[in-house]
Amino acid sequence: MTKSSYWLPVLAAGAAAIVVAVLGASMTDLGPWYHELKKPDWQPPDWAFGPAWTLIFALAALSGATAWRDAPDEASREWVIGLFAFNGFLNIFWSALFFRLHRPDWALLEVGVLWLSILLPIIIFARYSKKACLLLVPYLAWVTFAALLNFEVVKLNGFGMPI
Repeated sequence: MTKSSYWLPVLAAGAAAIVVAVLGASMTDLGPWYHELKKPDWQPPDWAFGPAWTLIFALAALSGATAWRDAPDEASREWVIGLFAFNGFLNIFWSALFFRLHRPDWALLEVGVLWLSILLPIIIFARYSKKACLLLVPYLAWVTFAALLNFEVVKLNGFGMPI
């Protein structure tokens, strides 16, 4: 493996993670609407979300680069890219639903698909990259926690429960 072919997936995954993080952050408006929401007592302070997401995105980027490198063939590498692209879209879309459209109830529906978009690569990558799988486990745990938090916000604020 050449030096450039070794670092290319790392740089590409890192750049993609930064794009998703910036777009997701641009959708996150912690203005009056958000501050007036009732939230559960166990919600972390707002300042904790930035460092948590930074770590999650760094691990996900490392997972993507690792899975891409360990993929047995070109078709598998294309799946790696597609799975991460779909997950990135869903991550940004959740922020848009919750923070921009002020629809935590719709975001609660969407977070199930987001959760599955993390589980699926874990299952697929298990065939050829245990390391890539393990690097996604904190992301899955965080989104599970975020889904519970989302559920509580919906419940506490009287949003119609999604079907």
